Amino acid sequence: MLTCFLVTTYFCTVGQSSNWQGKFEQLGKELPTPNEYRLGSGAPGPKYWQQKANYDIHVTLDDINQTITGEETITYFNNSPNALSYLWLQLDQNILDEDSATPKVALDGLHNSQDTKSAAKNFNLHNFKGGLNIEHVLDEDNSALKYVINQTMMRIDLPTPLTSGESVKVKIKWNYHMADRMKLAGRNGYEYFPEDDNYIYAVAQFYPRMAVYDDVNGWQNKQYLGAGEFALTFGDFNVNITVPSDHIIAATGELQNPEKVLSAEQLERYVASKKSFDKPVFIVTKDEAVKNEKSKSNRQVTWTFSAKNVRDFAFASSRKFIWDAQAVKLDSNTPLAMSFYPKESYTLWSKVSTATIRTTLETYSKYTFDYPYPVANSVNSADIGMEYPMICFNYGRTQPDGSYSDWVKFKTINVIIHEIGHNYFPMIVNSDERQWAWMDEGINTFLQNRTRLENYDYFPNMGGTAIEIVDYMKRDPNLLRPIMTNPEQMVSRGYNAYYLPSAALNVLRETVMGPELFDEAFKEYAKRWAFKHPKPADFFRTMEDASAVDLDWFWRGWFFSTEHVDISIDDVKWYRTPSSTVDVENKTKKSKKGDLQRSENNKLLAINDEPLPFNIKPTPRFHYNEFQSRIDDAAIIENLESKNFYEITFTNQGGLISPIVIEFIFDDDTKEQQTIPAEIWRLDENTVKKVFVFDKKVVNVVLDPYFETADTDMTNNLYPRKKAESEFDKFLEKQSEQ
Repeated sequence: MLTCFLVTTYFCTVGQSSNWQGKFEQLGKELPTPNEYRLGSGAPGPKYWQQKANYDIHVTLDDINQTITGEETITYFNNSPNALSYLWLQLDQNILDEDSATPKVALDGLHNSQDTKSAAKNFNLHNFKGGLNIEHVLDEDNSALKYVINQTMMRIDLPTPLTSGESVKVKIKWNYHMADRMKLAGRNGYEYFPEDDNYIYAVAQFYPRMAVYDDVNGWQNKQYLGAGEFALTFGDFNVNITVPSDHIIAATGELQNPEKVLSAEQLERYVASKKSFDKPVFIVTKDEAVKNEKSKSNRQVTWTFSAKNVRDFAFASSRKFIWDAQAVKLDSNTPLAMSFYPKESYTLWSKVSTATIRTTLETYSKYTFDYPYPVANSVNSADIGMEYPMICFNYGRTQPDGSYSDWVKFKTINVIIHEIGHNYFPMIVNSDERQWAWMDEGINTFLQNRTRLENYDYFPNMGGTAIEIVDYMKRDPNLLRPIMTNPEQMVSRGYNAYYLPSAALNVLRETVMGPELFDEAFKEYAKRWAFKHPKPADFFRTMEDASAVDLDWFWRGWFFSTEHVDISIDDVKWYRTPSSTVDVENKTKKSKKGDLQRSENNKLLAINDEPLPFNIKPTPRFHYNEFQSRIDDAAIIENLESKNFYEITFTNQGGLISPIVIEFIFDDDTKEQQTIPAEIWRLDENTVKKVFVFDKKVVNVVLDPYFETADTDMTNNLYPRKKAESEFDKFLEKQSEQ
């Protein structure tokens, strides 16, 4: 009978509440059902599989006409349990085809004015003829294969289905005109330098690439419209790149024939750089690069690169490149950090680029796994930050006299950290960027911030922390999207894909889980899914599985909703036992310094100026039920006589469930901070009360004093409330300084 009574009482209490919206319900219905491919723990299952695609590519860069011509042989391995009657390939260059859907679906409008650069691009005045021209698609025996091109995707029909465990070879020949990035922007193309009549080529998405076929989606053949990036299959690459003999190339993979493309002196420096751990070695110096700019050789050479177990290949080529390199000592690997840049960036990049690569590899390795590839390249190209395996294209230029501001330096270091960091997410932990931008951009921005905080203490915040997303979360709800939104539907991709998920992970690490639990769980996710294809559920489940922290409420709120954090202190009541030295009957007694009085214009904004009575009584016998032992009533009463009790009412104004980070300031100017887990909201998601007991008297209560939860309204975070907003602002300023 007693048990039934307790259970009934509990459910009646819950049932009477109208403040339940299921925010603590498990995510089971929203996540895919675990199976033998992907386990409920978030780990790959015993029958997990993924496809493989090897590439043998030969491309020629025409420095006169800015074109690429290429031939490739793709060897595609079907490791799935299914027979495939056709293959899907990505033709991402077709985003610039004259029939591309991208400009057709772009939203635009007219304003009072528009600059010529924007107008020429927006109104298609360049008359650029882009897109891949497919010359042929052949099988291993050079017989033509039937294919159809649908915008940025190409389907190749196989004569006979490719059964499980088999492989097929496909030969493709193609060509295309590279885009002028100054005119058309984009993730790849060329940059022209009129002063010396030279180019920097940043060449990516330059070959037909296999789409991903996996256990969750089948073929990932979602069209490339520009915002959603790439979903790619791992494989081995052997790539021959033919360029003018005075060009220097940076590429994915290791250079296989340095003795054929470098001078004897350059080769000697290149070998020496692999053992230089204290400073970079200049393989091509500034003077040599300046001399190279004037050569304009008509002779061609072929650079050969090999890359194992990568999902993509990109390269950069120019006769303007200065080239420096330095070895990085990790626990299990010694990659070569290399930077390529023109004289227009020399004074900045020669100081920061390779050093930043080293710092990034060391820091990311600490939080995930040792960087496994042999090289990591940073290439300077104007107004871009874009990543590929072992290579990235980054902005950062000096003034003509070689000077640069601190802000340019900060931005340059920041972009290099970010793009080098992408080697981990998504180049190794190979998420689907076309569908889930946060899984690479957001996670990478989070680690980028860890790298900045741990190595560059003089840096300003540059996005991705809790305090930096407050203004975004206060926007018109019509402009907000959940993190779990396809990038093509994001109104503000920078916040949605980068800063918001990064801030969420910061809150998760610093406030919800704590660094120790978070770091171990995060490292487990990275190791489980290195060189595999994780989905969001794999991340969510692994973080819980490896930490024993139930985070479904967190994922539901931060990732699936557009609610924001706004917790308010609505009331604070001060109590003491009547037997204490406080005269609770003297209602006319003046308050001590630090207390704020109530008023008609400021009611419920101050802690009551005298304590309310709170009685501690001996426990009645029937409360002990069957227990024979007893509490020492006198000791308990004596212990609590000198205590101050504070009953605080919190309301959830923003809807997003959050831990309550609270700081108490006492009448002797000392402070104490406590963090109440988010589960305090589990029975009532709108209003909760909590009692705190102290020896000292509280004069101020502050929520989120160090801005770690992204609370969007700090004006209701202070109690007593300040009557004058300027006083409140001064208080917040003082808190932030501390």
